[in-house]
Amino acid sequence: MSSVATYSDLAFRSPEAIREVQDMLLRRHLCYLAERSPFYRERFAALGIDPGAVRGAADLSRLPLTTKADLEEHNRAFLCVPDAEVLDLCLSSGTTGAPVAMAQTRSDLERVGYNEELSFRAAGIGPGDRVLIAAAIDRCFMAGLAYFTGLNRLGATAIRGGSSSLPVLAQLVRRFRPTAVVGVPTLMLALAEVLRAEGDDPRRAGVERLVCIGEPVRRPDLSLSALGERLRDGWGGNVFGTYASTEMATTFADCAEGRGGHTHPDLVVVEVVDGAGRPLPPGASGEVVATPLGVTGMPLLRFRTGDIAALHPGPCPCGRNEARLGPILGRKSQMLKVRGTTVYPPAIASALQELETVRGYYIEAYDPFELSDRIRVVVGTDDPDLDPAAVAGRIAARIRVKPEVVLVSPDEVRTRTLQEGKRKPVTFFDYRTKSGRPPETPAARKDTR
Repeated sequence: MSSVATYSDLAFRSPEAIREVQDMLLRRHLCYLAERSPFYRERFAALGIDPGAVRGAADLSRLPLTTKADLEEHNRAFLCVPDAEVLDLCLSSGTTGAPVAMAQTRSDLERVGYNEELSFRAAGIGPGDRVLIAAAIDRCFMAGLAYFTGLNRLGATAIRGGSSSLPVLAQLVRRFRPTAVVGVPTLMLALAEVLRAEGDDPRRAGVERLVCIGEPVRRPDLSLSALGERLRDGWGGNVFGTYASTEMATTFADCAEGRGGHTHPDLVVVEVVDGAGRPLPPGASGEVVATPLGVTGMPLLRFRTGDIAALHPGPCPCGRNEARLGPILGRKSQMLKVRGTTVYPPAIASALQELETVRGYYIEAYDPFELSDRIRVVVGTDDPDLDPAAVAGRIAARIRVKPEVVLVSPDEVRTRTLQEGKRKPVTFFDYRTKSGRPPETPAARKDTR
């Protein structure tokens, strides 16, 4: 079932050859689901679907979508192998709900390592590199495990620093001088600040590549965002964006050209769909839907990620010809409507990242009006001269509506956003009707509406 190490040059072939191989792998995937998956056998039967009639990716819209709710409610029904063949259990990050368990077989672990090998290799990482993994490798998260496995396949040295202690990471940078760092962008910025505060210049640390996870570092036009530019300038290294999820078991990563995340056609079929689940044309923004190929433990079909992005067709200047995924614009569940304007939280974050004295933030959403959400942006800063009205104006220039802005201490923001069990800061709190009553908010130093 696994396609590991079989089609590693596929992305360099012609678009027609890519489609031919991917369609063959998809047909194999659907046969496996029909034979081994209790969940999909029942769903196909209930809907009168013959998966054998699907000849390729162009026919996927005939098949049902899979949601995270399906995984939560019928988790065991997705398992396609005996328990004895499960070698690892991964939990999703639980960003928008309860963590979901995904069982992995030996071939699934090999597939994850192969995926990360492809992604790191595209970023120019190889034997002789020393890579600091500043991401959780415990609590059943997939990220750190995947990066370690991929680096092992490449022959690079993995430095398993984790993400829980900035002083420990700073010590590892000084002692082992990594040539690359993998981590959440805001964590890497904070690490640079710790090094500078202790008299070390991050630009002289020897870090040549910053592989960013969990937060977008590019604008929709694929240029570096303010956050990406701050990372590049702060460390003096090249910045690479990535996108992944535990359920997909696949990473889409920038190459050196920075033209979007390469989608690895032998590992996943990617669609972008509208609100009704209909495929959208290349370049149009919609929900990312993924069908991971070659998974044996808990394979999925047309999984709705809830993330909004656009697909860009090849070719890439690097020579690869598969489609590339643009930066995540936001989550479908976090879409806000303010006075007729659609707003996603990352657009607000992008505006804040341009302000050097901002030290963290979070966003609260309320719905006091029937057709308009109210946005409250809580910003952490130590700058007594930072004007909330100016911050609100900066945000309004980006999203065309002016939110309420509250300035508090960075410690208050950290207390709110750094939550036990979460691998990255929680920066969006939804208090609209479906989310219940909000807790008491922190005292504000000053605010503006």
